[in-house]
Amino acid sequence: MSQDKHLNIIAERLGLPVTKVNSTIRLLSEGATVPFIARYRKEATGSLDEVQISEIKTQKGKLDELEKRRETILKAIEEQGKLTDTLRDRIISTYDLTELEDIYLPYKRKRKTRASAAREKGLEPLAKTLFAQQADDVERLATNYLSDDVATTEDALQGARDIIAEWFNEDEKVRNRVRQIFKREATIRSKVARGKEEEGAKYRDYFAFEEPLKKCPSHRLLAIRRGEEEGFLRVYVAPDEEETIYQLERSQIKGRSASSEQVKLALQDCYKRLLSPSIENEFRNLSKEKADAEAITVFADNLRELLMAAPLGQRSVLAIDPGYRTGCKVVCLDQSGHLLYNTAIYPHPPQSKSAEAQDRIRALVDRYDLQAIAVGNGTAGRETLSLCQAIRFERSIAIFMVNESGASIYSASEIAREEFPSEDVTVRGAVSIGRRLMDPLAELVKIDPKSIGVGQYQHDVNQTQLKESLDQTVESCVNAVGININTASKHLLTYVSGLGPSLAQNIVTYRIENGTFSSRAQLRKVPRMGDKAFEQAAGFLRIRGAKNPLDNTAVHPESYHIVKQMATDLNSNVSELIANPSLRQRVDLRRYTTDQVGLPTLQDIMKELEKPGLDPRGEARAFEFAKDIHSMEDLQIGMVLPGLITNVTNFGAFVDIGIKQDGLVHISQLADRFVKNPADVVKVQQEVRVRVVEVDIARKRVSLSMKGL
Repeated sequence: MSQDKHLNIIAERLGLPVTKVNSTIRLLSEGATVPFIARYRKEATGSLDEVQISEIKTQKGKLDELEKRRETILKAIEEQGKLTDTLRDRIISTYDLTELEDIYLPYKRKRKTRASAAREKGLEPLAKTLFAQQADDVERLATNYLSDDVATTEDALQGARDIIAEWFNEDEKVRNRVRQIFKREATIRSKVARGKEEEGAKYRDYFAFEEPLKKCPSHRLLAIRRGEEEGFLRVYVAPDEEETIYQLERSQIKGRSASSEQVKLALQDCYKRLLSPSIENEFRNLSKEKADAEAITVFADNLRELLMAAPLGQRSVLAIDPGYRTGCKVVCLDQSGHLLYNTAIYPHPPQSKSAEAQDRIRALVDRYDLQAIAVGNGTAGRETLSLCQAIRFERSIAIFMVNESGASIYSASEIAREEFPSEDVTVRGAVSIGRRLMDPLAELVKIDPKSIGVGQYQHDVNQTQLKESLDQTVESCVNAVGININTASKHLLTYVSGLGPSLAQNIVTYRIENGTFSSRAQLRKVPRMGDKAFEQAAGFLRIRGAKNPLDNTAVHPESYHIVKQMATDLNSNVSELIANPSLRQRVDLRRYTTDQVGLPTLQDIMKELEKPGLDPRGEARAFEFAKDIHSMEDLQIGMVLPGLITNVTNFGAFVDIGIKQDGLVHISQLADRFVKNPADVVKVQQEVRVRVVEVDIARKRVSLSMKGL
């Protein structure tokens, strides 16, 4: 297949100019990453963003897979000696995988079928005669085919009908007609599996459920499928059988002869035995793919908001992993997140040594000159937060509650054991809480995103696609922020454009053996850091305090000469150009455009010179829950409370209001207007005000509303 054909198809599917698609594919084939292309090759792509570039990459991958399948099919049919020029042209001209498989279906090697058995008995000529739908005396016709293998005329007619049924099943027009009916009219039905009423009680809403498939939202479809996989539900996807067969008969049955009746019986058998199960499977897969895509998008969007949460920055922190019986684990971290000290306090029942715990915290803050306190939001989190807020410190200490979802996963992981081989899981968990406050992105990259607590039905969707999407999201966030090469862990460096695990480890090893990096150019001394890897990575790595101030910006080294020329033209130097806004205002960007460097790149350079080293995430600030609300029992209908969005799904948003259970704001309660997509209204980590609508203590559910607020 010609590459030009692929370019045209991708451009048409995505609504993009062919030239932009061509440039993007060329850059990808040369080893450029999506973040690098989006940030540093805007002239080549016409300023396509990461989403568009990723879509081009995805579509290219799908077309490559289709080409592999096409070649397999051509080879298989050719080996059978049945590949005519017309058939070859049809196979080569289609870019629809379903159509390709339909073309191949009659030639596909099958296990023994009823139709193949009938052919072996010599009944295909009878099937052809009946299929013409002109003969009336079918019994007399059938007698001509009686043999040792065909005892009766009914056996002969049944065999002929089996062959006709297979013809219908392999007829593209018939299959497409059934697909159109499924598309318009299919419903998804579920009922409880016999004897599973009590065991499968959590799926009670789907014990007798029916809904048009095209209207079934992704979260409902995934819930039903989970119930089916767990054995609690029986699920069916199909349009009305009688109406579908009637529509097929109208298009396939000619006249009212006796042979027409035989063809009608074959058509009915074909639909029930062959077509309906086959097309149902197609639509089950299509609906699952659609639901997966929606759920994965929700998960990726939530993860992005979580990763891009504002950091506290490089400040020393006291972090607490709260608990009752086993006490609270306390760790002290320096400005780089290194563990200085750990201990345990027991302020809550049964020990209730609150005064002693407060004295201990105050002493640690003074001894290690700590600047902030991070308290995990798990069991006893609110009580521990209140304990800390009641302490009178010598100076102002910011106190934060930190979402600890996944901290226990990290603490038992190989990464944590590698970082803290001599500490137990409780210490590691507390360290993770403290580091999350300092830099959420740097810490969360160490945890499988599925364990972070955002998204919906993450274990039910296609795991390969989910991993690809989440890895891409992490990579996008890491490169959007820019990474301090002298403090970043190898896990964080792994996601930097062009690096990966091996080079990330080499950078850390080089840093240990040679001290901190003083310039980006020094990166070239790292083992296996070739020109391509340097090109892809350098712009996303920051070096604070570097001799060249551009090393702490997103200006790529390939453009340093441009900035230097700008400064020279103003009788200045780069440092003065960065420090002096009036100097920058005198720069005429048009003077510096070339065939390779256009205004988009030059404008990006000027933005970087305005804010060198600035973190785009802002800075963390403490959030305060309602002081008197600690448990569900404290809630009353009508209360208006502050809260933090912890998860956004297709059916609403979950909100932390300072109790153990997050409350749910259903999509219908998110705003005083119709909301199609909750993500249009709220984001993870967003501060909101909510009204308590319902409190179900028995089921541990809290319903909230944002209407009127």
